[in-house]
Amino acid sequence: MAIDLKTIKHISKLSRISLEDEKAQKLAGDLSSIFEFIEKLNELKTEEVEPLTSIAETTLKFRSDEVKNDNIREKILKNSPAENEDYFVVPKVIE
Repeated sequence: MAIDLKTIKHISKLSRISLEDEKAQKLAGDLSSIFEFIEKLNELKTEEVEPLTSIAETTLKFRSDEVKNDNIREKILKNSPAENEDYFVVPKVIE
């Protein structure tokens, strides 16, 4: 799949990025080579390949889902910049 200059200009307009013609031409070439590589990967026969969670031959260790610190609300609220008993208060960011 070849990406032409017109497509690059359209994508840059949609993403609100200004591109000079020289950079757009280079980007078109780079994206074309990326899509060619993706097309080569799509030709591989992967039907019998098991999906991996990692490249290391390990299994995930499961642990029981237990509550360990069930009453830390007061400790957390002590870190709030403003005093409040119900929720964490922070300074206003947007005016």
